[in-house]
Amino acid sequence: MRKTIDKNLAPRPDALLGRVVAILEQARGNVVRAVNTNMVLAYWLIGREIVQELQGGEERAEYGKKTIESLSVNLTERYGKGFSAQTLWKFRLFYQVYSDRIPILSPSGRESGDTGTISPVGIELPKRSSAGDELPHGFSPHLTWSHYRALMRVENVAARDFYEREASECGWSKVQLERQIHSFYYDRIVGHRGEKGLLPDGRERLPGEVVQPSHLLKSPMVLEFLGLPDAHELHESKLEQAIIDNLQNFLLELGKGFSFVARQKHIRFGDDDFYIDLVFYNYVLKCFLLLDLKMGKLTHADVGQMDGYVRLYEDQFKIPGDNPTIGLLLCSDKSEAVAKYSILNESKQIFASKYLPNLPTEEQLRREIERERHLIESALEDRAGE
Repeated sequence: MRKTIDKNLAPRPDALLGRVVAILEQARGNVVRAVNTNMVLAYWLIGREIVQELQGGEERAEYGKKTIESLSVNLTERYGKGFSAQTLWKFRLFYQVYSDRIPILSPSGRESGDTGTISPVGIELPKRSSAGDELPHGFSPHLTWSHYRALMRVENVAARDFYEREASECGWSKVQLERQIHSFYYDRIVGHRGEKGLLPDGRERLPGEVVQPSHLLKSPMVLEFLGLPDAHELHESKLEQAIIDNLQNFLLELGKGFSFVARQKHIRFGDDDFYIDLVFYNYVLKCFLLLDLKMGKLTHADVGQMDGYVRLYEDQFKIPGDNPTIGLLLCSDKSEAVAKYSILNESKQIFASKYLPNLPTEEQLRREIERERHLIESALEDRAGE
């Protein structure tokens, strides 16, 4: 006799996948929130220690400078990057801005939840640390240190609290938050609709961007805080990795004085972090060559960004005796590859007379990118079909 299978009892792989994905996404989100909370809290506490220490100095300006510089050197020796004197002064300012941190009311008037639980705005941290000191309340686990660096530049306290609530509840990225601050979003709302416009039902709220936890954990600030290496693989796709690998070998094999310096070179300017794909030093020309690869059509913004990289690198890494830095912008688009050198206006004469004979031409580079992209894509397609 043939048995019939109850369809309700049949395996449902899609349902199982959905439940497992939900578990993993929640766990990853919890990790990100825990990192955010501990980073922000640690920097607030460091800022408090600095403020209290500097208040005891007799000649405050000179004493403060020496104290911060000494602390920066010692922390850098022990923990690596992320503790420059400039950063430590920001920790101090962070504490000063939020020295009387209390639970922030949400726009609907609800206070933050029970101790240790996530509220609509933030979390209530434990009342005392291991040292017996009281801890601040209300820092949002959904906001990063980058968010708070942007927030503490807002002088109007009411506006600052509003931006903090909106960024937390709507999921604004750091870029979105800065955009709203610079466009005076708070002032425009109050000007058009008054205080009632600040409530959620008094206006259309601006939604945030969907940011994967893995992207947040790649932040150089998070990696520095956790003492983890910032590997170039974190910032490149497989196709980009393969093309950059080839370009690195291509330039080194030219035999025209290139030596490899760094890959995904991290440079920081103010509150922004940038990565340069490849950095070389040419000992014949006595100059740095910065190479950046774009996986798409070349834009004016890309050109401007490379010019900015050149200026930043000159300011931060060029030493006496070095010639002007060169930028090389490569664009690997499916329809057309582009190669373009970037040199500051004041250096164009030396570039034409001295640099060009020792550099691959833009046409050579363009052909190399097109050839290599075709080979790599074919290899990836063959591997996917196996």
